[in-house]
Amino acid sequence: MNNITHFCAALLLAAAAHGASAALEPASGEHPSVKRPTNMPPSADLSYNLKIKQSGLSLNGVATIQWRAGDGHYSILTESRASIFGKVVENRSEGALDEFGIAPVTFYEKRLRKEPYTTSFKRDARTIAFTESDATYPILGGEQDRSSVTWQLAAIARAAPDKFKPGSEFHLFVAGRRDAEQWSFKVIKTENVQTGAGEISAVHLVKAPPPDAKGQQVDLWLAPSMDWYPVRVMFNDTDGDFVDQTLEKAVKK
Repeated sequence: MNNITHFCAALLLAAAAHGASAALEPASGEHPSVKRPTNMPPSADLSYNLKIKQSGLSLNGVATIQWRAGDGHYSILTESRASIFGKVVENRSEGALDEFGIAPVTFYEKRLRKEPYTTSFKRDARTIAFTESDATYPILGGEQDRSSVTWQLAAIARAAPDKFKPGSEFHLFVAGRRDAEQWSFKVIKTENVQTGAGEISAVHLVKAPPPDAKGQQVDLWLAPSMDWYPVRVMFNDTDGDFVDQTLEKAVKK
């Protein structure tokens, strides 16, 4: 059950809040800071169906996201539940909206039978810090956590949809449980995704692991006709294990 619990931690849509990747940059090292126009998606409650394969065992589940943005602030509350186990992951991302877009202040995660942890973006000290490690990273602007990164991409797409063409790449610096690293998303193509609301056209992006690492691939589908909400997210391990998360319903708030 511990393996399943660890794998289900990857359900953060936010894409992505799997704690298994290693830092690509040294603590306190410089990292890219890119200022792009953003346009936040409207606040909404979203629900997803989950299909999970771990070590030959198949599971189903559900995930819910409460996305709120307005008046210079945002919040993301995500809960993932798997059959048999109940709630396996809960996470919260909260902070401000600034000239870079989403500006996290705290990222909190609680996994099944694990102690919670918090990643803090200390804006006054301009430093990212972790309860799970002594590593620190400077805040230069545009940094994200593993839940906010999906919504930052959606906000960038809403502001400049013409830039989301096949072959385009977007690099964001993302903080996780113990460290932070650059995530690179590449636009693949526009595809149809079967959702609870019917077939929806969505832009498919991929975050592939570095060539010399055994990291996890993240596939993300953003739907232009639905304010660029994430309609599908899939996490693939090199051994064939996966988590596939597909939108069932989205209700604007």
